[in-house]
Amino acid sequence: MTPAVGSVEVGIALALLGAVMANLASLLKHRGCQQVPPVRLQAPLQSARRLAASPWFAAGWGTAAVAWLVHVAALSMAPISLVQAALAGGAVSLAVLSQRLFGHSVEPRQWLALLLGGIGLVLLALTLPSFHGSHSQFAPAAILGFEGGLGLLALALTIGYQRSTIRRGALLAVIAGTLFAFGGVAIKALTGEGDLPLAVLAPWIALIVACGALAQYSAVAALQRGGAIETIGLMGLVASAAQILSGILVFGDPMASGAVGIGLQATAFALVCASALLLPPSRAGEEQRPQPLIARPA
Repeated sequence: MTPAVGSVEVGIALALLGAVMANLASLLKHRGCQQVPPVRLQAPLQSARRLAASPWFAAGWGTAAVAWLVHVAALSMAPISLVQAALAGGAVSLAVLSQRLFGHSVEPRQWLALLLGGIGLVLLALTLPSFHGSHSQFAPAAILGFEGGLGLLALALTIGYQRSTIRRGALLAVIAGTLFAFGGVAIKALTGEGDLPLAVLAPWIALIVACGALAQYSAVAALQRGGAIETIGLMGLVASAAQILSGILVFGDPMASGAVGIGLQATAFALVCASALLLPPSRAGEEQRPQPLIARPA
């Protein structure tokens, strides 16, 4: 089906709105996470009840649900690369909301990191050739391969988290961002034109639900162990970068041509990498209560 004229622009506008709402939701959840004991994968219902009892977290959860619906609508109208670039462009709103509404201290290097990450992802999208339509077509083999790669990456990061003694909050944020990207690409496929076989459709939906639950658990664990800016910023950065890459590799978003275009895209990726390195705070030390992602039995 040919999208209506202007649907791409509407999708981008929705993505920008979703970015601000998602950042506000994450900040509300971060405040609520500080008021409850650390979540445990072995006791999901108990952890969920404690989180739901926090008015801050409940408000964040509700806001996040609306932001997710806005995000799905944006994905149905515009290419995933442009949607994620618009989300990244709203990253500066994270620092503004965090500082103005929640009184968090935002270090100059974190302001710089958010700006670099947003500029890098927006530059990456702007250097792509012109888009027409939502770019929702894909080959099942391509998306299965990409999602399988993201799954293996999340598994490797989880193993690394178990063995790490530093930057554990940052690692959890990267894991959550990877899982959010997995879900975003899968949702784009459901709203797209790739004709997933019926035998794959039901397991695909179940996988989205399971991945979403793990992403939420990882995100909450990261929010409990890290500061708001670095945790939320890293999750968004990783999720956006991975989904922009999926637009190119899976959904056929065109790449830049010519030396100038390729050079600008390389610069964009370098800015994203620099942003990820600058987001963690400069102060020494890491979380005060480092715990494994999957608690070991007593």
